Amino acid sequence: MSISTLHKGDDDDDDDNNNNNNILKYKDLTIEIQRMWNVKTKVISVITGATGTISKTFRIYVSNIPGNHEVKELQKTAILGTAHILRKVLM
Repeated sequence: MSISTLHKGDDDDDDDNNNNNNILKYKDLTIEIQRMWNVKTKVISVITGATGTISKTFRIYVSNIPGNHEVKELQKTAILGTAHILRKVLM
């Protein structure tokens, strides 16, 4: 089982620090899931900006998630989500 996080911001210099913070942030949740479901868990930090920007390590982290994931599709999803929020706020 994997837990992915969304982090708004595209500052590549702080990627390692942000990834470590995200992993620590979800440590309690991973322990709880392991105990409840008797499964192994791993936190995978996937960082996508609100405008679809991705970090330098994005492809490495996405490759750790089982299945086929197109980077363009993930970016498109982020952009469409941002557009949806803007439409709701501006209307």
